[in-house]
Amino acid sequence: MLIDQDHKVQTNKWKIAPHVVKLKSSIIRDILKISSQPGVISFAGGLPAPELFPLDDMKWAMGKVIDTYGPAAIQYSVSRGLNELRELLAQRATKRGTPCEADNIQITAGGQQGLELVARAFIDRGDYILTELPTYVGAIQAFDYYQARYVPVEMDEEGMLIEQVKEKIEKYHPKLIYTVSNFQNPTGITMSLERRQQLIELAINYNIPIIDDNPYGDIRFSGEHLPTLKSIGGDVVVALRTFSKVLAPGLRIGWMNGPKNIMHYFEKVKQCTDLHTNTLCQYLIYEYVKAGKLEPHIEILKKDYRAKRDTMLKALQETFPSEIKWTKPNGGLFLWVTLPIHMSAKDLLPKAIEKKVAYVYGSPFHPNGGGENTMRLNFSNATHEGIVEGITRLAGLFKANM
Repeated sequence: MLIDQDHKVQTNKWKIAPHVVKLKSSIIRDILKISSQPGVISFAGGLPAPELFPLDDMKWAMGKVIDTYGPAAIQYSVSRGLNELRELLAQRATKRGTPCEADNIQITAGGQQGLELVARAFIDRGDYILTELPTYVGAIQAFDYYQARYVPVEMDEEGMLIEQVKEKIEKYHPKLIYTVSNFQNPTGITMSLERRQQLIELAINYNIPIIDDNPYGDIRFSGEHLPTLKSIGGDVVVALRTFSKVLAPGLRIGWMNGPKNIMHYFEKVKQCTDLHTNTLCQYLIYEYVKAGKLEPHIEILKKDYRAKRDTMLKALQETFPSEIKWTKPNGGLFLWVTLPIHMSAKDLLPKAIEKKVAYVYGSPFHPNGGGENTMRLNFSNATHEGIVEGITRLAGLFKANM
């Protein structure tokens, strides 16, 4: 029986779930489409420097995986993640001050899936999530899908203002506390040790889990090393980690470190999404890390990113109007710029694109609105020459629109 090809399917009348229709597209992904045009200097993405990807070591590790594991390297594997990799990650965490066992670890398809699993496991429609202000836009996307509401807490240079945390916990009774404690995305701010201890104390007293999204913690290139929230708070913290920023994002390998008695919930909800994380890439990272190649590679990243941060800070100081302020991160990939209150970073973006330079405007990082005069700049992906030229172009644009 032939189908009448002249009869058009009315896909616009398909009944997509209302909360899915309302979902916003990732502003970062949308801007990346624009900034990928030839000649555009992009400070928009959170992209690591591709020239630093350890391709030769990856080629070696891939050969080792195929020779050692054969067909098992491309077979289905367990939902929790390869035992070998989980054991290795637990040993690394313990050695670095966070006592951990393999049963505390759930392997994920990148750090973003960790956020998705947290949202699936915890959030009911209308639940409040306490976040920093601003906060990571990818977390907002994950939580929005489950129709969460937000309790944003303002920050200073030491992180969340703890007096606001206590006040808002008592008023809104949030289901979760979400933080990016190290070199925060988007601001680059790192939570101080005192604030970490105070936040842990509040979380324990009110029995609220802290979700510490920590993709940048290894990339500290100045300042004093601080203990992680997980090392201080133990089982009150679920830590999200990833190899995307310290190795390569295309591998899509991350992990969660949480209390043993709840990890099976994350495993079950993961089975609803993808059954298990990429087997081949898990083995690849296992052999790479086991061979002792990760830590020297991280040192290379830290040296490169520190130099690029310094180049950007110097260019900002030399070219930006004095009315504009910015953060000075001790690690990570980003800094945060605050324009005069009457200026809109969103409205100025098309003009910046005309000048062949791109950034991410700040309002999408504000879950309840606001932040129109803010923007995020990435310094890891551009060259030193590109950073100077791009910042100079932005300075001219902002001076013309003050």
